[in-house]
Amino acid sequence: MTDDMTQNMKQNAPHGTADVRKTLVIGGTGKSGRRVAERLAARGVPVRIGSRTGTPPFVWEDPDTWGAALDGVGAVYVTYYPDLSFPGAAEQIGAFAKLAVSRGADRLVLLSGRGEEGAVVSENALKESGADWTVLRSSFFAQNFSEDFFLEPVRAGEIVLPTADAVEAFVDLDDLADVAVAALTDPAHAGRTYELSGPRLLGFGQVAEELSRATGRGIRYVPVSKEEYRAALEQQGLPGEFAELFESVLDGRNAHLVPGVREALGREPRDFADYAREAAATGVWSDQEG
Repeated sequence: MTDDMTQNMKQNAPHGTADVRKTLVIGGTGKSGRRVAERLAARGVPVRIGSRTGTPPFVWEDPDTWGAALDGVGAVYVTYYPDLSFPGAAEQIGAFAKLAVSRGADRLVLLSGRGEEGAVVSENALKESGADWTVLRSSFFAQNFSEDFFLEPVRAGEIVLPTADAVEAFVDLDDLADVAVAALTDPAHAGRTYELSGPRLLGFGQVAEELSRATGRGIRYVPVSKEEYRAALEQQGLPGEFAELFESVLDGRNAHLVPGVREALGREPRDFADYAREAAATGVWSDQEG
């Protein structure tokens, strides 16, 4: 990109876009990253997708891929799989953040989780890089029920989880993406930690009721033990540690609403029922055999 092209983009960028440097979106084909990348592109911000299939590829487990992905980048949306609280995450996040700053990326926005003590270690590792940082501590995504993790259980009509009677303030990913883009493009959000939730608490039984209402068919919640859930995860080739994660963050520590969406955007977050109606209208939960 030439200096003239960069200046032209700045002149034509929508009001409120303070920085149009190239942004690396790690996990840019995933649930939150895809939305962030789309919004940035719509604002005229040049985007590089950080993924195994990206050009150049980005792989967390292969630090040799990090440098090329950071070439020419001024800001990074940082997501980490499987979870920031997992062993080794903090070390990788810290090493990546330091490399990013040394390569000129001085604004880092990290997607984290509410109530995860292990994730705070990773957050601190990123902050120590010297970058202008923003941390987004998110509640469970509403879209987990329509994209990937809980999609097939909803289609099958049975959500099996080790969550007992826990409640969660599910956040809509469209709200999260709006906050992430604001943090990536406006330096006013630097140094802030936003805790993000939806506007009300729901138990997983209530989630099943909302999904049943939206789809017009019966969907039920089935509580199981942590051990049963761990075995089911491992049978599917997924990390069994997710069972412990569910148990820890759904022990009541997050059983309250938080104002991050309103603080960052000046508006209220979307309700789960609105998400469920819109998702159902796309046919994502339709009977796949019909």
